[in-house]
Amino acid sequence: MERSLAIIKPDAVKKHSFGEILAHIKNAGFTILGFKMVRLTEEQAGAFYAIHKERPFYGELVKFMTSGPVVPIALEKENAVADFRVLIGATDPAEAADGTIRKLFGASKGENAIHGSDSVENGKYEVNFFFAESELAANGRSQA
Repeated sequence: MERSLAIIKPDAVKKHSFGEILAHIKNAGFTILGFKMVRLTEEQAGAFYAIHKERPFYGELVKFMTSGPVVPIALEKENAVADFRVLIGATDPAEAADGTIRKLFGASKGENAIHGSDSVENGKYEVNFFFAESELAANGRSQA
């Protein structure tokens, strides 16, 4: 079983889309091990997205991710990372496949509703960034 992290971003939280997004995730066969609503500080967002620090969009991304509450979600499933990337769709909602989360709920490349881990290694790191092991449902026995 793999773990992946999803983050429902401030744009989707502001639009109250997180319930519908959670339903899409559950309907795609993911086990939700944990989720919570948090407001990231600039330091937390900067640390989470540190891999992008040299990219031109880094400052804008940190500012956006601290602009309102977010909902990190720890997920588990066979092939969780690859399957979740398919479920959320392309970064730009205009290029995302029909029925994907970003196509349904994203507004632009910058406000695309959801983050998903991009590798198995990052999935483990990102889940641990937001959740202590004690906050996660053991072995997926509890499903939200």
